Order: sequence, then C-alpha cells, then structure tokens
Amino acid sequence: MNKNDDKKSAIKKLRSLAFSTKQEVEIFRRTIDEKFSCAILPNSVECNEQKFAEIPCDMLVPEIYSLNKIMIYIHGGCFVGGSKKAWRSFCASLAAATSCRIVIPEFRLAPENAHPAALEDLQNVFRAVFTEEQIACSLNSEEEQALPEIIIAADGSGASQAMALILSLRERYRNCIKQVILFSPWLNFSANSQIIKNRKSRDEILASECLKRSSEIYANGENLESPLVSPMFISPESLKNFPPVFIQIGSREILLEDAKEFQKILSEAGGVCQLDIWDDMIFMFQMADEFLAESHLAVERVGRLVRLQTEIPDEDTLNCAPTLEHGIKG
Repeated sequence: MNKNDDKKSAIKKLRSLAFSTKQEVEIFRRTIDEKFSCAILPNSVECNEQKFAEIPCDMLVPEIYSLNKIMIYIHGGCFVGGSKKAWRSFCASLAAATSCRIVIPEFRLAPENAHPAALEDLQNVFRAVFTEEQIACSLNSEEEQALPEIIIAADGSGASQAMALILSLRERYRNCIKQVILFSPWLNFSANSQIIKNRKSRDEILASECLKRSSEIYANGENLESPLVSPMFISPESLKNFPPVFIQIGSREILLEDAKEFQKILSEAGGVCQLDIWDDMIFMFQMADEFLAESHLAVERVGRLVRLQTEIPDEDTLNCAPTLEHGIKG
C-alpha cells in the first residue's frame, strides 16, 4: 500500500467519527465501536474497568508510569457517540508514550442526556479520582499535604466538555491540573462561528453541518455562547491561573482557525497555549496509526511534553512535527 492509499484508508476510517445529518444515532455509535475497538491493546498496556463515583471508567496502566500523575481523557464523538471501548486503543498508546495512567470515563451522551449531564458525570469522576489519588500521594510521600498531578486530555467535542469541566471546578481542584491537552478541539458553536456560517467549508472528515447538528442536540436549547458549551466565549477573568494548554491539530482541518483564535485568547489573558500544527494532516489523524506514520510521531510528541513536566518545553526537544507554533505570554 503506497502513501496515497494509506491516506485514503485513514480518511475512510476517520469519517466514522463525524456524525452525519442523515445518520441515526445508534448506527453512528455502533460504527465508531466497530471501527476503533480492538481486542489487544498496544504497548503491553493493562486495562482495568473501574468505577469512579459509580460511573464506569477504563483505567489504562502502562508498564512504566509516574505514581503521582494521572490523566483523565474525555473522548470525542460529536456529543452523541463514542465510548471508552472505542478510544481504548488510542489512549493505550498515549498512556505508554506519556508514562501516565489514563482514566476514560463512560459519561452520558446526548440526545438521551443533553447538557449538562455529561459535565456532571465528568465533575463526579474528577472529584473521585482526585480523592483517590490524594490518598495515594499522601501514603507515597513524606509531605502530609502531597497533591496529585492531574492532566486533562480530550479530542473533538470532548475538548469543549474538558474546558467546561475545568471552568466549573473549585480552585483547590483546578490547582492540581498541570496540563490540558486538546486534539482537534471543537471550540465555538455559536451562530457567529465562521465554521458553521460557511456551509461550503469542509475538510475530508468534518463538515460544518456536523458541528451545527451535534451542538444543537447536545445543548438542547441552552445558550450556544455559554462558555460551558463554547469555550471560545470564556472570559479573561475565568482564565486567570489557567493550566497550560497544548493543542495538536492538522493543517487541513476546518477547526484550525478556531484553534488559532483560541490560542490568541488564552495568550492575551496571560496564559500558556502551544499550537502544534501537523502539515497535510486531517481531523484526529492520531487515531489512524495503522495507516499514518505521523500518528505515532504526534503521540510521541505529546509523550515528551508530559514527561518534561514543564510549562514551556524546549522546542528542540519537541522537534518531530513539521510545525510548532507557540502562543505564550506572561
């Protein structure tokens, strides 16, 4: 199979992540599980099903991991689909690359459970993970008040839910979030969104109509300009002491301009935001690693970012991607 055939196969697989306006919800969910689930996880990563606050989760444990660090991964799926089963393989690769345990919550989906049901589930999972990790850190550290380091990662529609989660947390919880990692984030569902307004604008995976329909189903009449729905509308005050954000995205995505605008908003508020643009790549190319070498390199780059444990990694260390744009202020 040549490189062009690989790209075509990747596009065909990744299109199943986009909710079509003509598709039934149950078929969409079933297709994602069929396309992305696998029987054997890569890199000898162990998977244990565990409940946090009575919410089913996967706990992925790589062979080597940090005792005081854990990642909560919020999967995409256009708010109406996706599962821990479908994201298990990708997150296993991420766990191995970052040397970090990963929790994947099975949060409630729209339309049966519209906003804020998923956010409530994620809040409950976060608090339960925090409590469990805080106890473990106290046992493993000489410091009585040792606190866990939590990383929030998400992709697509899950990115807006991740941002809503962070915004809704009390300061004592937010202070433990050391990094936010967003893959191809959905950031703006308002009527003023250039993606949604320009119906002819599309890439090989996503169409503007997909974002419009998915967000309407998810919000169920809620204000689409609420920062808990569209992170693009977060106020500068809410971004005070916000954890550093890393956005990884392909250059061929309709989401790219929103990502650049969001980087600008975070930077102007005094935060740290790195925009990692992969040339000629498509929406969630990281989940097509059997076809694209760039998928492995992109995950490896995120792994180095997490293992460095610094807000502004040295660029020479993160040199695998074709383009790395920094938006840093303060």
